Amino acid sequence: MPEDGDRWSRGLAAYASQLGLPEAEVFEHLRTSFGERMATEAISAAGGAWREDGLSLRDRSLAVVAALVAQGDSEARLRPHTRWALAHGATAEELEALVALLAVYVGYPRASVAMEVVRDVLREARPADDRAPRGSKR
Repeated sequence: MPEDGDRWSRGLAAYASQLGLPEAEVFEHLRTSFGERMATEAISAAGGAWREDGLSLRDRSLAVVAALVAQGDSEARLRPHTRWALAHGATAEELEALVALLAVYVGYPRASVAMEVVRDVLREARPADDRAPRGSKR
């Protein structure tokens, strides 16, 4: 564990929340996926990035979603960050408006792929009763 135990603990908590894993499984999951050094760096970085100081967790989530949309080709990372943005209080309307706005600045191709991911996550997040097509029997 790195020297700053609080930062490490915050990083584990952030990844546990984002990935839906117990904190005790986070390091091993990341180590298996990316190697020990990358896992250590990621947890330490998250411990510094995902705390409420000048920005709320909601605002941080929206900023990360925007950065991932702008980068493009990041659908695998955009999906959990979109879920996390919802968990941090962002609304479906805000997420869709954000991606639509970004189309002007990052281009339609990147934004349209991102919108597909966001809308897919939003469909998954809706209660089962809300997912039935209009006019269908439940």
